[in-house]
Formats: sequence, structure tokens, C-alpha cells
Amino acid sequence: MSVKSMGATGVTGHDHITVTRAHTRARERFTEQPVTSVTPATEAKATDGDVLPDTVLALDLGTTTGWALRGHDDLIATGTVCFRPRRFDGGGMRYLRFTNWLSEIDRMSGPISAIWFEEVRRHAGTDAAHVYGGLMATLTAWAELRGVPYEGVPVGTIKRHATGKGNAAKQAMIAAVRARGFSPADDNEADAIALLLWAIETKGGMA
Repeated sequence: MSVKSMGATGVTGHDHITVTRAHTRARERFTEQPVTSVTPATEAKATDGDVLPDTVLALDLGTTTGWALRGHDDLIATGTVCFRPRRFDGGGMRYLRFTNWLSEIDRMSGPISAIWFEEVRRHAGTDAAHVYGGLMATLTAWAELRGVPYEGVPVGTIKRHATGKGNAAKQAMIAAVRARGFSPADDNEADAIALLLWAIETKGGMA
């Protein structure tokens, strides 16, 4: 059994994608990837009575960006996408690919109703900080042009909701997300899933 990936081959440069719950409309037109798990999103419900918007996107921004998408059909798809520059790329190609990827997600599984992203205040190095800043600027500009609400969420808030500890390690986040029925490939995907669950369960998905 196979599904189609959520990004355009040659534009986004996917290294990995996991579909936890498949979007049947989107998977007819992308590169085939294996299904790792298909589970009901029964835990991804709002707890405060809010009405969920059609499509909510959560992002862990970085060279390898983790993403999680709750669609209008109440299904959740997750994965990672790599925006590492290629050998002959100019400095802006990373952000152009990110823009194209967002537009493709919006076209195939949207329209996106709200975007949440992990708000990182400290980075391991200068390069990581520059990449994060560029991706965040690209994301917010893309959302502003389309009138899509967006909001950053502090890392500690996401970790505390997922594990009970605001300084939880990467492996603890992966374990917490797996306990909810997902199969993240790495900490980037796990963080995006945890962020999406936080948004749905505490904010009803609305940014």
C-alpha cells in the first residue's frame, strides 16, 4: 500500500514523509511513499468547545522542517521536508522552495485556515538562527498575502503540553508523540505533531 507525498518532487526536495492519516484527495498526485501507520485522530479534538477550522498547519521550522496538518476531514497527516540548498543554488532558493511547498499544501489540502509555528528564541549556531529567521519571514509574508492567521508558540509551552516538562529532551518528545499513536521519523516531525495537538486541544486550532 502506498500514498503520495505532500510536496512536489524537484521543488521541495523531500527526504522523508510519514502519513499518519491519509488525505485521499492529495495523495493522488504526488510521489509514492510507504504508509507507516494509519490511526484515527480521536485524540486531536478541541477540549474547550471551539469549532475547528478546515485546515490547520503546524511547523517546526528549520533546514529539515517538521510539519503536521489537520485537514477539513479531521484527518492528520505529518512528515518532514528538507530545504537544504543544492550545489548550484543561490541564497534565496531555500526560501523559494519553502514558498512553493506552502502553496502546494494550500492548493492540495487547503485552503489553510490557521498556521502555528514553533517559536525558537535560542539557536545552537548562527547559521541555524539565520535559516530560522528566513523561513519565519517567508512564512509570515506568505500568510499575510493570503489573510491566513498565524502565531508562534514558545518551545517550552509545546514541551510542557506534550510531556509535562518545559525542558523535555528530544527523545522524550518523540516518545510522547508515539504514545498518542503517531510514528514520527525524527524530533522535527515529533515537535510539529506536538504543536498541532497543542493548538487543537488548547485553542481549537485557531491562530
